[in-house]
Formats: sequence, C-alpha cells, structure tokens
Amino acid sequence: MGLRRQARECALQLLFQHDLGQHHFAGGQTTAATGGEPKPAVEMEPVVTIPPEVKPFVEELVGGVLSRLPELDAMLQRFTEHWSIDRMAVVDRNVLRCALYELLYVDQVPAKVTINEAIEIAKRYGSEESGAFINGILDRIMKAEERLEPKRMASA
Repeated sequence: MGLRRQARECALQLLFQHDLGQHHFAGGQTTAATGGEPKPAVEMEPVVTIPPEVKPFVEELVGGVLSRLPELDAMLQRFTEHWSIDRMAVVDRNVLRCALYELLYVDQVPAKVTINEAIEIAKRYGSEESGAFINGILDRIMKAEERLEPKRMASA
C-alpha cells in the first residue's frame, strides 16, 4: 500500500471517529467526547496508528476537512440527489469529504488519482454500493464545478 493511501485511510478513520462524536480534534490533539484533558491522538482509544511518514498528509487532510466542513458539506449537498449529508453512511460521507478537500485544495495530486483512491477506499470500508455512490458524486462534481477546471484539464 502506498503512503498516500495509508494516509487517506488513517484520515478516514479519524474523521469517522470525529463524525460519531467520539473525539474532538484541535490542532494535533484530541479529547474524548465525555471531556477530559487534551491528549495526543495516538494515545486515545480506539487507537489510530499513524506512521510518521504519513502523518503530515493525514494532518493536512483531517485539518483541512474539519476547517472547511461547512463548505465541503454544502458542495456535497448540491451534488447529491435525494440524499442529505446526515443520511449518508458515515464512511461514504467522510470519504467524499476527504476526496473533495483533496480535489479542491491539494494541487499536487491529479484528480483521477484522488477519485480512484476514494472509490477504492469506499469499497474497502463501505458497503457494496459505496464505490459506485462515491464515483457518481465525484464525477458529477468534476463535470460541473468550475473551480476544478484546472484539474479537469490536467486529467484529460
């Protein structure tokens, strides 16, 4: 498994926990939802082991998604038909958030790579329909979102 895939999977796990209210992230730290002193994320249960070589990309993805969550969710809502964000499976919702953040804000990764990685991660962690669901939404976004024109052109 490549380093970026590893980082994406770690980011998904952290965002999944956050989405379920199990952890709150602030900077490089997290606290249990029940309160308590901030502790580094690697000391929390359940533990998400983040190898040092992928930690910068994990932090970029998790921090970026959380800092732009309202924007990402609003855009996803525009492109999902008959689905509200909170009705989506937690895995699907967070795979989409990560992929959308990466498409919009991580210039060094080609759009095709981001989309293929999102589909593969969704297939691994989501339901049988997750891969097709993720593919359909990301494809719709890529075709319609003007801000992604440079990535569209680079992928052609």
